[in-house]
Amino acid sequence: MKTAKPSLDTAAPHGHAHDHAHEAHDHRHGEGGTNGASGADGAHGASLESALVMAEAYCRERGEKLTPIRRKVLELLLTSGRATKAYSLLDEMRQIHPGSAPPTVYRALDFLLSAGLVHRIESINAFAVCHDLTQCQHGILVVCQQCGNVTELHEPKLRQALVAQIEAAGYRLSGDGIELKGVCAQCQAVERTGAEGAQAAKAAAQS
Repeated sequence: MKTAKPSLDTAAPHGHAHDHAHEAHDHRHGEGGTNGASGADGAHGASLESALVMAEAYCRERGEKLTPIRRKVLELLLTSGRATKAYSLLDEMRQIHPGSAPPTVYRALDFLLSAGLVHRIESINAFAVCHDLTQCQHGILVVCQQCGNVTELHEPKLRQALVAQIEAAGYRLSGDGIELKGVCAQCQAVERTGAEGAQAAKAAAQS
């Protein structure tokens, strides 16, 4: 039996939800990021460091090492709080280590994927931290196609039924991930605001 992975839930800014009662875990991105010196940002920084320490301990238990580069890539993903593309991670790494090359980031991501610390979000070709790191559990990922928010739903019976239907149709899943495309509540609100603004502007022009 594999060692249970530590939980990497971090106190994301702007009150991002991790609903353990319903086993639905959001990977959400706050507009303010982690910059600034507010009390909330300080708490987030402490939680971030705690998550990284737990990840290092987990890797040691596996007989592996969370090297400085791997740790930094994981930190960038945790700080982002949403699905992030590899080239964006590379750009951020180059701001810290100007000589960073694409293979460096991809090797770090490959390690984090194999360790089960991050997900590859196939539909948008990006990566997100797994916030529920219990052993060998694969949830259903709901991915916002606009902003990259990822909600991880842990519903074993639903997943099992879905896989059974897929196999009954004669298919075999090529990986453990199941992704559903969508638009998150925040992006829906932005869309509604934009539509209302456009309607108001049109009405004003016609009056």
